[in-house]
Amino acid sequence: MALLSGGGSTARLLTVPALLLLLSSAALLVFLLLPAISPSTSTGAHLCACTDPVTTHTTTSVTTTTTTASPAPVATSPDDVAWLKAQLASNSLALLASTDAWHRLRKGINPRTREQQLFDINRHHGISHYPDEEVTNHTALPCPGELLVEEHHSNYGEPWAGGRDVFEFLANASTLMPKDQVLEIGCGTLRVGLHFIRFLETGRFHCLERDELSLMAALRYELPSQGLLYKRPMIVRGEDMDFSKFGDTVMYDLIYASAVFLHIPDTLVWTGLERLAGKLRPQRGRIFVSHNIKFCSRLGGDECTRRLAELGLEYVGKHTHDSLLFNHYEIWFEFRRPKV
Repeated sequence: MALLSGGGSTARLLTVPALLLLLSSAALLVFLLLPAISPSTSTGAHLCACTDPVTTHTTTSVTTTTTTASPAPVATSPDDVAWLKAQLASNSLALLASTDAWHRLRKGINPRTREQQLFDINRHHGISHYPDEEVTNHTALPCPGELLVEEHHSNYGEPWAGGRDVFEFLANASTLMPKDQVLEIGCGTLRVGLHFIRFLETGRFHCLERDELSLMAALRYELPSQGLLYKRPMIVRGEDMDFSKFGDTVMYDLIYASAVFLHIPDTLVWTGLERLAGKLRPQRGRIFVSHNIKFCSRLGGDECTRRLAELGLEYVGKHTHDSLLFNHYEIWFEFRRPKV
């Protein structure tokens, strides 16, 4: 079979096989070109054509509860006493009848008096030690042997433990808080002051002390050995009631003198009160003086009241408190600044 193909005046004859070949070629060409001119259906193109996936952010709220520890109790409670007595009873630790009975219990221990212990320390007897001089023997704060055996604990007319009794009474009587500012006139070796320094916030304890040995014991032994250097108490060597080094703006919530006014002239006591009256916080602040107030009573009641009023102070009352560990009580006299 043949077909005519016309092109102007010339005519060509196409056979069926040739026509089939031509159609097959055209079909193949269309097949090859179709992917290029059609939208792609690949997986990647499909995902890109879709709406962007929604990103979900999950926020977890965490509630943090801060628990502020209550300050340690100041005084020993009846429950504390009962607990300790029960511990002593359960361990069969009764009071000993005599000193000899006490010493008989020391078998197995090497009992040393302070004098003997000092002898051993000074000669390094029984102590592992560096043979070099102090400057190279790794001791950060070299301390005299007399302080290491705590000879200064016997410098008072009563046991060292009485310092805790004084602290408990004064802290309770003045409703003391850790943020308060305290001044001790004549803090000595810190028999009382250690307890205030531990209780108060950093830098809140001030002391004026004149005795060199007491200052040595306080600064070179008591504060380091008790781990209280970080509390930065301000301990000043001075006398004649000169409080100028503590600054002009400081206000005290508690000022106390334990057995100090007994040993200085009345005129100097009044000088100290005059200098401190304006530094006592009005109404809440308290001054406590132990043992007696002969500096006041020697003037007579009316004259004493008048002198106090001139300073802006008034007498509140007399108190006594008992010791926790030994048969002893102390007398304290309280003063305040009623108004600005």
